[in-house]
Amino acid sequence: MKIIIINGPNLNLLGKREKNIYGDLTFEEFFQTLKEKYPQVELSHFQSNVEGELINKIQEVGFSYEGIILNAAAYTHTSVGIGDAVKAIETPVVEVHISNTFAREEFRHHSHISAGARGVILGFGLQSYELALQSFLK
Repeated sequence: MKIIIINGPNLNLLGKREKNIYGDLTFEEFFQTLKEKYPQVELSHFQSNVEGELINKIQEVGFSYEGIILNAAAYTHTSVGIGDAVKAIETPVVEVHISNTFAREEFRHHSHISAGARGVILGFGLQSYELALQSFLK
């Protein structure tokens, strides 16, 4: 089973930024623990701070992977293009967020991705990614 995690802007700074919200573990450290815990999954990840690169990656893998775990970060709330890309592909997408976006600023309460996603997981820290991964394995 091929699953990719696609991360949006500023998630390359996990472990360094706003540790009270995002924790002190880097994404690479967390990703290695996922790979070790789920060796039966061909797991990869991609991160970009650029909206178009995220859309290109979604389109690239959206017809050949079994699952996409997408944390579009701030683009979740602003990018109609990423939302449209999710709707245009065949691969199921689970939208994830590390924080509970509904407990944050009001502009974070709307997602352009949710309508095209299989499901949404938020507020469980980095464990949100693992919960999304488990949803593909069941």
